[in-house]
Amino acid sequence: MKILVTDDSRVMRQIVVRTLRQAGYDDVDIVEAEDGVECLAKVASDAPDLVLSDWNMPNMTGIECLRALRAQGSSVPFGFVTSEGSPEMREQASQAGALFLIAKPFTADTFRDELDTVLA
Repeated sequence: MKILVTDDSRVMRQIVVRTLRQAGYDDVDIVEAEDGVECLAKVASDAPDLVLSDWNMPNMTGIECLRALRAQGSSVPFGFVTSEGSPEMREQASQAGALFLIAKPFTADTFRDELDTVLA
């Protein structure tokens, strides 16, 4: 099992990884990307089982990355971990093919609730 964590903030990537571990995902491989451009490349090279992405990033946003992946024919499971969770953003995410949107602040339980169904 491999999860790609994409966020322009190194600290936030570390928090997401720590929360994944606290949620019981301590046996998964974690790959990291700093923006959507790097995420696209790592989906191709590392074939993750799940992408967790921030929404707002330089170079290519999370939603642009998701749309680019789907346009390339990738069906990799994709979810957002972001500071905003407005109904409009949730709708955009869903329409683009995201499975969920976790808004900050989050807990290990939040991750477990969303990821258990995706990774089952």
